Amino acid sequence: MIAVPVSGEQRQLAVASPAYLARHGEPLHPSELARRRCIGWRRGAAVAPYRWEFAENGREFSVAVADTITTTDMGLMIKLAVAGAGISFGMEDSFRPAIARGELTPVLEDFCPRFPGFYLYYPSRRNMAPKLRALVAHLRDFR
Repeated sequence: MIAVPVSGEQRQLAVASPAYLARHGEPLHPSELARRRCIGWRRGAAVAPYRWEFAENGREFSVAVADTITTTDMGLMIKLAVAGAGISFGMEDSFRPAIARGELTPVLEDFCPRFPGFYLYYPSRRNMAPKLRALVAHLRDFR
């Protein structure tokens, strides 16, 4: 398999508004999320909510939070978190503008490790379809 990086280093992050944290305090461990107001995300109505992924002492684990609110719209999820509706979880890049504006604060960062990013995988360079060749060239030029 050939792997072409399509992003830089990434991580998922738990965030909450300063107002939410002032009212409810900052969680110290992901296990506390079961007792917190959480804003969940799912790909579609027929799909289970996304399980929040963390790591501790090199061991990865996921937490099925009891979402107070669940949405299929990432933008709405961010707006709800900014409004103080609860703790949310997603890709750091999605939250970065609101964090920079001071509207959201990262929480549980010690449990949110970075990973190498995303890759496009394809089987071989021989007889590559022209559309795939163009996409690979574009991705390499973009980085």
